[in-house]
Amino acid sequence: MKQGREHESASRPTEAFTLMEVLLAVLLLGMMGLTLYASFFLGFQVIDSNRDELRATQILMQKTEAIRLCTWSQLTNFTFCEYYDPLGTTYGRAGTLYTGTVTTNIADNISDADSYKANMRLITATVFWTNYNGARQIVHSREMQTQVARYGLQNYVWGNK
Repeated sequence: MKQGREHESASRPTEAFTLMEVLLAVLLLGMMGLTLYASFFLGFQVIDSNRDELRATQILMQKTEAIRLCTWSQLTNFTFCEYYDPLGTTYGRAGTLYTGTVTTNIADNISDADSYKANMRLITATVFWTNYNGARQIVHSREMQTQVARYGLQNYVWGNK
């Protein structure tokens, strides 16, 4: 009976992993986990960047739409500061600071032969903001231009002044 058991154990395969297989599996799982967390980090970074750029576009639209309602005599150059969340300044969570300028110039893209050139202004709104990527500081900017006529939309809103 003893001889039967020896024969039985010799023909039975071993059911265990080698040390090399375990180390390779741990390395693969570690790399997959690291890749997963890196993709989450980069995804959140892209979302944050797009959110900042969208807010900059909203600020530019707000300023250019407000300029269109100004009377001709009110068209002047000015600077401004806006926060990502203006209501968050109360709690110290306003987010990114956007600084910008609005400049009023003669519309150079209209030919001198056109009689209405003196009644047109080119408005350029520019906004700047800073992102911090680790120890690196990245300054972004966006610009928007529009034209305003002396006898334009503001006369319908405020009357002829």
